[in-house]
Amino acid sequence: MILVTGFEPFAGATLNPSGEIAKRLNLEGAITAVLPVTYDGATETLRELIAVHKPSIVICLGQAEGRSTISLEQVAINLDDTALADNDGVTRLAQPIVPGGPDAFFTTLPIRELANKLKKQGIAASVSLSAGAFVCNHIFYELQKSLVGSGVRSGFIHVPLMSEQAAEFAGKPTMPIEAQVKAIETIIRELG
Repeated sequence: MILVTGFEPFAGATLNPSGEIAKRLNLEGAITAVLPVTYDGATETLRELIAVHKPSIVICLGQAEGRSTISLEQVAINLDDTALADNDGVTRLAQPIVPGGPDAFFTTLPIRELANKLKKQGIAASVSLSAGAFVCNHIFYELQKSLVGSGVRSGFIHVPLMSEQAAEFAGKPTMPIEAQVKAIETIIRELG
């Protein structure tokens, strides 16, 4: 079983493509959920989903305005560091996610192969070395930490804004949601 999560809208936006992808995925063997954009709530919800569903693969998705590709993340760092408040109003600056914890965790997904597969299908894709320092990176770090030694493959993928967000994010690149859903379905099939 594969667990795929996205996020709700945040920072006053009306949509979040990662959550929309999670809502639209309809593949046998895939469980989907939309996480809150809160440090504590996202972590707690993700842990509960893993405990209940016991997936063999976990893919978390998040929105990355400014990016034009499906960005498969390589590494999660042990740092919350942005002036942007989460949806609970919490701001974290220069704060470790786990005090004394490892500096970083790497994805256990074959991200280069997956990016190449998407490119062959005409979908813009890339490997990214920074998941940022907001809730996306936070959940990526917590995910990887919680699954060390479990044999569960896991990772994080940032997606571009969807076309419907063009007016809210003037000048930022977008990608049709249908292409984004196709990309994640392709990844799921490749991993399954």
